[in-house]
Amino acid sequence: MEDGQERLDGGAPGERVPTGGVPAQGRTGEPAGDVYDWFRRGANLLAQGHPAAAEQLLVRAAEAEPHSRSIREALARAQFDAGSYATALENFRAVAQADPSDDYAQFGWGVAAARLGDFETSAEHLALAVAMRPEADHYRAALRQTRATLAARAGAYGPLLPGAPGYREPGVPGQVGGGPGGVDEDA
Repeated sequence: MEDGQERLDGGAPGERVPTGGVPAQGRTGEPAGDVYDWFRRGANLLAQGHPAAAEQLLVRAAEAEPHSRSIREALARAQFDAGSYATALENFRAVAQADPSDDYAQFGWGVAAARLGDFETSAEHLALAVAMRPEADHYRAALRQTRATLAARAGAYGPLLPGAPGYREPGVPGQVGGGPGGVDEDA
């Protein structure tokens, strides 16, 4: 096999025979290769649109090299793309705390916080990212979106008009939110 997979044929029964120059697996369940191979294959899987598969390899690489910012950043990207926003936030935060001038880690921390509904934290880290790289359109767009969400939640755009998503008819008994006897979901 030329894709780096191993075969179970040849040799003693159950013995792994490496093909294509890929070393046999060490411990049970450990991917073939070394930490750099795991990182490289994980990054390739991420680039090909397979974040969950990339995450599996990158978790192994991060366990072996916990202080590697490049591995943690790639892992955070894979986790974010796979929808694991809380773990992505933790890894982006670790990278940003190790190097506060890492604009991409600040950006990742900000967008992960936004996905988790923490728009105050999101605005803080997105603003840092924009300050470091003002030419990055996607940084500025994410910051605008977060600030718009904060402004809308604060009522900066005025009350919602009837028919708008989230509008609650005032004074309607039994209505969830806003009315007498209703439960305000935002409280």
